[in-house]
Amino acid sequence: QVQLVESGGGLVQAGGSLRLSCAASGIIFSINHMGWYRQVPGNQRELVATISSGGITNYADSVKGRFTISRDNAKNTVYLQMNSLKPEDTAVYFCRSVRSGPYTVYWGQGTQVTVSS
Repeated sequence: QVQLVESGGGLVQAGGSLRLSCAASGIIFSINHMGWYRQVPGNQRELVATISSGGITNYADSVKGRFTISRDNAKNTVYLQMNSLKPEDTAVYFCRSVRSGPYTVYWGQGTQVTVSS
């Protein structure tokens, strides 16, 4: 079975940093696209950052220059380094894994990030 387990969320002051981790099992991690999404209650889940199997990254405009997505294939883990955090970054952050053959999307359970002012 496929499992994505996020960790590293918590409470931090504005301007601080957190690093989220997503540990994957049950998939061939190295060939999957990975991403981070976030959701505030009442809002649509939105893309934060993605990283391809080849290491190509993509970021939402709101986090460019502050967040960095990376992956460690040896550990089957994707990370989201979040610096210069703002209160508007407060959300539940979800890990997503996508494979193309066959096309399948997997989601983690989410981890809460709260940024206080």
